[in-house]
Amino acid sequence: MNTQLFTLAIVEVILSIVISVAVIFVSYKILKRLFFRDEDLAGDNLAFTIFTSGIVLSIGIILSEILPSITNVIRLSSTQNESIDPLTIVTYSGLYLFIGFLIALCINVSVFVLFSILTRGINEFKEIQRNNVSVAILVGAILISITLIVKDSIALLISSLIPYPEVTNYL
Repeated sequence: MNTQLFTLAIVEVILSIVISVAVIFVSYKILKRLFFRDEDLAGDNLAFTIFTSGIVLSIGIILSEILPSITNVIRLSSTQNESIDPLTIVTYSGLYLFIGFLIALCINVSVFVLFSILTRGINEFKEIQRNNVSVAILVGAILISITLIVKDSIALLISSLIPYPEVTNYL
């Protein structure tokens, strides 16, 4: 058994779990604090639960594109002759997560703008607070669709920032 590879895999699994749980927790708290102070998942508002599920799924899709880049930086630091210091790893990881947060924010804003354009006169937040399930499903579906369309671009953007070692071009 390759103990270095096994250790690296364990570190990546733990890191992925910790980052995912932390980002989803913070995102839920921000969503709840900004838009739905009185709503709760344990309450009777199914629309809020559907809407929150769409946002959590969208964040999960975005994280699934960001976490491999973070683990690539860790792999590079463990396999190169010149090791990368932990501060650099944390810096790059924070940068990747910040970019992911900004992209998630842009996706959410574009979904609400698109929904507002498609359905003039309907305030999606008020409708979700009123337990309008159809609005929550439509907003969630648009959110997930746009996230799925953008996810490959997110992966490309993030992977372009990975500090790969310089390679000599012999051609």
